[in-house]
Amino acid sequence: MLWALALLLAFLAPATQVSSNLEGTQMSVTRQAGSSAVITCDIKQSNNYVHWYRYQEGTAPQRLLYYQLSSSKFVMDSGFSSQKYHAYAGTGKTCELLIKILEESDSGVYYCACDRSNWIKKFGKGTKLIVTPSGRRLPADISPKPTIFLPSIAEIKLQKAGTYLCLLEEFFPDVIKVFWKEKNSNTILESQQGNTMKTDNTYMKLSWLTVTGKSMDKEHRFIVQHENNKGGVDQEILFPSVNKVVTSMATTTGPTKASPTEESIATTPDSTIVSPTEESELAALNYTQACLNDESDTLRLQLTNTSAYYTYLVFLLVSAVYLATVALCVLRRTAVCGNGKIS
Repeated sequence: MLWALALLLAFLAPATQVSSNLEGTQMSVTRQAGSSAVITCDIKQSNNYVHWYRYQEGTAPQRLLYYQLSSSKFVMDSGFSSQKYHAYAGTGKTCELLIKILEESDSGVYYCACDRSNWIKKFGKGTKLIVTPSGRRLPADISPKPTIFLPSIAEIKLQKAGTYLCLLEEFFPDVIKVFWKEKNSNTILESQQGNTMKTDNTYMKLSWLTVTGKSMDKEHRFIVQHENNKGGVDQEILFPSVNKVVTSMATTTGPTKASPTEESIATTPDSTIVSPTEESELAALNYTQACLNDESDTLRLQLTNTSAYYTYLVFLLVSAVYLATVALCVLRRTAVCGNGKIS
């Protein structure tokens, strides 16, 4: 697990596409071979045509068809069949693309684009279609499962800053979006994240946020967007303020055990017992309580957090050594680091 975390810290994920006209409600759609899939395009402005494109790695984007909103008819492009693809108007301002009798070769990113007859098309964010083999059986729960790490006393004292970390595990597919906000703000904060990494048949991802100055008095939200989030809503985890973490550790005199109800809420963030925000806050607070279950005093708790802090520094050191090694190989242009030929 430690090496997996180190690898996650070593790489940053690429940015996602943004559209000014279309709203992408689906980042991904996962279906088994032989079934059908529907991809939705939300149209915010008045348009005459909706075009559907498919992009597969290594090839140029291909237009499948275009749909005329006024006549409710679609026209296939050459090389594609209406037996496979069908477009129609959905509820509200939406257009749907139906893909029938799925094959693994249908996997790719599907884009909708709109125009008003002036040939200027505005594209949506794209929806990734993942077609799995018909015999493949995924776990029943493939939503992202968070483990949170609060700032350590050592980091706060030495760096005058606090770092929140959240590890997401056992989710599928790999399409996921995470970001951080202050509790009462909609502004996305600058943070860091590792690449999404494959572990057996599922994926994992790490993200972290470092706060300083006045932000240490504020609570922060970690937001997860994923196809298989329970209830189909964004998963939110509320982190206590850095200064509250310091205060709680300073005033703790003995172990605290969470009640069965609290424990169940902490492990099921989408529970309907409380609102999503309350669930997230309990998840963060109960994680701290879980750390206290096997500790006898504040000193041992601080040692645990200090250990986590220095482990985090080791991860960064491993990343630096790795990058230095790669740079050295490139400079020397050895046969090992190149394509087998010395230039």
